[in-house]
Amino acid sequence: MSAAPPLLLNTPLIEVWPAWAVRAKASEHARAVASAHWVLRRKADGRLLATVGPQGLRPLGVVLAREEGLEDALDAICPANARGTPKALQLTTDAVDAANAALGLRPDYAEQTGLPLQPEPTLLHYAGRDRYSRPLWLSAPAARGWRAMRVAAAHEGVALQAISGYRSHAYQQGIVLRKLARGQTLAEVLRVNAAPGFSEHHGGMAIDIGTVGEPPAEESFEATPAFAWLQQRAGNFGFQLSYPRGNPHGISYEPWHWCWRPATG
Repeated sequence: MSAAPPLLLNTPLIEVWPAWAVRAKASEHARAVASAHWVLRRKADGRLLATVGPQGLRPLGVVLAREEGLEDALDAICPANARGTPKALQLTTDAVDAANAALGLRPDYAEQTGLPLQPEPTLLHYAGRDRYSRPLWLSAPAARGWRAMRVAAAHEGVALQAISGYRSHAYQQGIVLRKLARGQTLAEVLRVNAAPGFSEHHGGMAIDIGTVGEPPAEESFEATPAFAWLQQRAGNFGFQLSYPRGNPHGISYEPWHWCWRPATG
């Protein structure tokens, strides 16, 4: 088995990360990760489940026989080690539909907001590191656009930092649940966050952008040279501001949220 390529392999319940991109907190896990090619990561809570490498499949403190989705994750690794890049497909949205119903999300949410359901891709590409030195995962065209845009901005004296890129349906659901647990109503949460399954981050096309010395995901970003540069130049690299003031989706103004969209016409 060769070293893992710079890809995140996405399955319904488990993400498969290249081992070089994983930072294990526990020392015994760190040693296992260091000698592996791939690491299996549970999507619901981010827990590291197992490594795959020259010594085969090695659990990381869990009973793998009880782990749902394990076979899908192991099957995803095989084509990634074959010659060429695996084909990117889309996962089904059945699980997020059921989870949203349990949250009490209105069945007509998509119609009322104009936000389309965003399936997760089965394949995401490494696009560098974010502000916090975490791997940044995006779709292939968004990754290319981001890398080119960041370099162009740097040449003009503007520092662009990635705050976040791809996030799963399960991650978005966790955001909503934590805010509900703090006493916010679902309506209050949805003015700031898209419902699970409807965030542009799910498709790997969206990126939250910041700059040096500026707090992340704050409206004050609009007063920075970085935002002024993005307004003028981001379109050259395929990125558009998704949630301007007064947007029809009912989402609060987000000057930091930019989404890659294919050219039309």
